[in-house]
Amino acid sequence: MPTIEIRGFTVVYELLGETGPVVAISPGGRRGLNSDRALGLLLAEAGFRALVYDRRNTGASDIAISGDNESLEQARDLKALLEALKIGPAYIAGCSSGSRLSLLLSLHYPEMVKALLLWRVTGGPYAAGRLAFNYYEQFIQAAAQGGIDGVCKTDHFAALVAANPRNRGILDAMGAEGFIAAMQRWRTGFAADRDHPVAGISPAEMRRITLPTLLVPGNDRIHPRPPALAAHRLMPHSRYQEVLTYDLDVDVDFEGWEAANPRLAAVFINFLRDRERAG
Repeated sequence: MPTIEIRGFTVVYELLGETGPVVAISPGGRRGLNSDRALGLLLAEAGFRALVYDRRNTGASDIAISGDNESLEQARDLKALLEALKIGPAYIAGCSSGSRLSLLLSLHYPEMVKALLLWRVTGGPYAAGRLAFNYYEQFIQAAAQGGIDGVCKTDHFAALVAANPRNRGILDAMGAEGFIAAMQRWRTGFAADRDHPVAGISPAEMRRITLPTLLVPGNDRIHPRPPALAAHRLMPHSRYQEVLTYDLDVDVDFEGWEAANPRLAAVFINFLRDRERAG
């Protein structure tokens, strides 16, 4: 898999498709490129080039816990990646946490974005509490109780070290105190914006995003429908379209969305072709 250095750390990426407009896909949670590679292949079959990549702290990319806001750092990473590969501006697709970074990219660097394709947007009090624990608090606890060894025993960081052994050295260089401080900064940054209708970005900021946007709602506790509906009301040039029309009382409907990839790809392709015709 190709790698490239951006902003002082190494990112693993893959560009699917030979020709056509670029669609950069950012998955949800702390999931790597493999989670949305199947979607990227469907877009590539339709004549687009799909950029899939392991964000910092996912997959085989390097660990990098810098700055005060994780999603904003990821947005800056994607800008740097598009520039380094000389493929921007691009269509920006994001799921869940990937939608947060996509919104922030379009807010701060609109020149890099041709249009937004967002699905399973996150919001609401339940999601805010669960994500604060999933992203930050469990790892702060692990470091406080067991140091860096404790962090590396968690499923997520154990997988990062297995995929990229260099990550163990990065963690050791941070030390437990540095790791805890960095995670606490990111938790504070997340908490500052987590109570908005769409987590990570204020209503006033969303109104300033005038790019064409496709919004596909989620169907579970962490990705309920109201955040996507709120985004549709706030964003002046947005289109709202459902893919899964049922709701499940589970945190994340992984199986449902995996099975829905062909339907989601068809919705994306129709939107992308409309944008290409519009110029």
